[in-house]
Amino acid sequence: MSRRPVLAKLQRNIESVIKGKTDVIRRALVALLARGHLLIEDVPGVGKTTLAQLLAKSVSCSFQRIQFTSDLLPSDILGVTVYRSTTGEFQFQPGPIFANIILADEINRTTPKTQSALLEAMNSAQVSIDKTTHDLPHPFMVIATQNPIEFHGTFPLPKSQMDRFLMRIQMGYPEMADEITVLREQRVAGVVPEIEPVVTAGEVMAMQAEVTEVKVDDDLLDYTARIAGATRQSALIELGVSTRGALALRAAAQARAYLEGRDYCVPDDVKEMAVPVLAHRIQVAKTFDVSDMTRHEDERVLLQVLDQVEVPI
Repeated sequence: MSRRPVLAKLQRNIESVIKGKTDVIRRALVALLARGHLLIEDVPGVGKTTLAQLLAKSVSCSFQRIQFTSDLLPSDILGVTVYRSTTGEFQFQPGPIFANIILADEINRTTPKTQSALLEAMNSAQVSIDKTTHDLPHPFMVIATQNPIEFHGTFPLPKSQMDRFLMRIQMGYPEMADEITVLREQRVAGVVPEIEPVVTAGEVMAMQAEVTEVKVDDDLLDYTARIAGATRQSALIELGVSTRGALALRAAAQARAYLEGRDYCVPDDVKEMAVPVLAHRIQVAKTFDVSDMTRHEDERVLLQVLDQVEVPI
C-alpha cells in the first residue's frame, strides 16, 4: 500500500511515548482505519488515557476530552440551544462532541441517560437536538476508557452501547524493561509528552476510503458468518453476535490487512480480530460455571467457540 509509510510514522509517533505495546497500538490504528470507535478497558494507571490522547495528537484534527461523572448531562456533551436577546433568536451552541476525536474518559461513571447521548453520534456521526440534525466532523472517532474492576459509583454500559464500539482492548501491565524506560523518560506522572501531528485528517479519510476497497473473498465472508452463527448456537453464550458485529469483524479484518500492507484479506485477519471485535458483544450464559469468572471471561468463551469453527484454507 502506498500509504504504509504514513501508517508506520503514525505508529512510531505513539510508540515514542507508550513503550512495549505495539500490538495494542496497532489495534487502535485498526479501529481508526475502519471508521470504528474504541473502548479501552483496564485497571487505572496503565496508559488508557495516554494512548487515546497520543492517537488524537498524532492526527492533525480537532480533539476533545470529556471527563464522565455522575452529574454530567446530555447537553454537556451534545450542546444546547440558547436564546440571544441581542438578535431575538435561538442559537445552537455545539458541545464537545463536535470534534474529530473524542476521549470519553471513564465513560461508565456517568448515568445511562448521559451514556445514551452518544448512541446516535457513534452510530451515524450526527446528533439530533430540538428537531434539527447536526452532522459531526469527519473523521469522527470516540475513544472511551473504563475501569472494569471498581464498581462503586459506576453504571455498566448496556449491550446496545457496547455494540457501538468496533473494538474493546486492554493495555495490560508493561514488561519490566519497558517500565524502567518510562520511569527514566517520564519525569511527571500523568502528563502526556508533547508530540507533533504526523497525519492530516484528510489523509486519515483517504486511508479509511481505501480500507473499504480491500478485497474479502467469499470464503472469508462465509468464515465470518459461521463465526457469528456459532456464537448464537453455543450453549456457553446467552446472547450471540448480531449482524452489526459480523459487519464490524469484516471491517476490522480489512483494516488489519491494510495496516499489514495488503489489498486483500487472509483468514488470519478475521481470526486475529474476532476477539477484540466480538467478545464485548456477547453475553455469557448464566448456566456457565462462574466459579472462576474474570473480566476476560467473555474472551475465553469466544476463544472456545472460535476453535470449533473451521478456518478456510
